[in-house]
Order: sequence, then C-alpha cells, then structure tokens
Amino acid sequence: MITLRNLEKFYEGGYGRSYVLRRINAEIREGEFVTVMGPSGAGKSTLLSILGMLDGAWTGEFEFLGNMVHRMKPKDRVELNKKYIGFVFQSYHLIDNLTVYENLDIPLSYRNVKGSERAAMVCDALDRFHIVGKRDLYPSQLSGGQQQLVAVARAVIANPKLILADEPTGNLHSIQGKEIMELFKKLNDEGTTIVQVTHSEANAAYSDRIIQLADGWIVGGGGEASGKGV
Repeated sequence: MITLRNLEKFYEGGYGRSYVLRRINAEIREGEFVTVMGPSGAGKSTLLSILGMLDGAWTGEFEFLGNMVHRMKPKDRVELNKKYIGFVFQSYHLIDNLTVYENLDIPLSYRNVKGSERAAMVCDALDRFHIVGKRDLYPSQLSGGQQQLVAVARAVIANPKLILADEPTGNLHSIQGKEIMELFKKLNDEGTTIVQVTHSEANAAYSDRIIQLADGWIVGGGGEASGKGV
C-alpha cells in the first residue's frame, strides 16, 4: 500500500539544514496494523502528516496505492486523502462552528455519499461511540475526551482504506481507550490498514509491527527497505 524511499524532511536555517526525518525507507502492506514509536522529537507525528498528505514539504519518493505521490500536484494529493484516508489528530481538529453531527457528516460529503445514506451512517456512528446525546453540541461544549471520541468517529465513519492515528487514546480514560483500540483491531481484521503513533505499550500491542524512530531515523521495523544509513 505504502512505499517510502529516501524520504527526508528538513528546515533551512542559518547554520544549515535541520533534519526532522532522515533517509526514511519503509513499506506498509495493505491490511497491516503498524505502530510508530520513539522519543519526543523523533519525527513520529511529522511522518504521520506526510503519510496523510497534510505535509508536502519533503524530498524523496512516496508511493501510495500505486500513485506516485511525490510527482502529484497538491490538489491531487488532497483528493487522495479525501478518498482513502481517515486521520485521528492528537489535537482533535474538529470544526468549531459545526455541531458533532455536522462534523461527522463532512467526510461523507467528500465521498459523495447520498444524503439518506449519510444520515444513517452518522446516526450509526453516534450510537457506536455513545455520543447520541451530543449530536447537536459544538466542540467547545465537549470535554477533551468527548472531542477525541468524535474525532475517532469522524476518522472511521466513511470506512477509509487507511486510518492514521496520532495518540488516538491520549485524552480518553482507560475503558474508553481500550474500546477505541478494540474498534481499530476489528476494523483492521476486516481489512483496514492502520498506522498509529503512540507512547503506549498497551496500544502498541494491538499492532502487527512496530517502526522505531530515533532522531529522525528509522532504527527498527521499517520493513524490507528500512534501516539507519541505508
């Protein structure tokens, strides 16, 4: 599904380049559940943003479902994101002036799902995540944990081929967090590819493989083409 070759991310400064990611070579197969781990500042969230096509300022090669992302125009990358990817952000990224119901409806509208079908899918998600009573509230009226539940519901509602999750249970209590991870595992068993960034060993245990990052390098688990200095 995903192949990265010599992918790098850096910033130009007065003292030269400051690298966030170095020579990233990795493969993620369709249907895998992969965890990215490493210390703070290792480049984990940056890598996830690039995989989600939210960050276009990088060098190297990135192939996604047969599409050469590194050769695509920004608008075409956006379309790939909308069509295939669900993203759970660490800071939620809910739309403040839309209700919970409307936030869940947004990704379905991107995929041109019919109105009646959209309504049924949103109602199903509200029920699955136990947030029916919050449907007409705005993000500012929700607790951090409730906002995280809505963010997860929004990411999975359109049955994306790839779910990217940045600390998906970071603002949830342990029971809610376990429910989310069990849901991810179920989706993965049904064929959805999942890449999560987490510091939680318990969350990482749900995955098939762990990619270890340190100082922007992959130091373990990248697949056939991985390894520092390759």
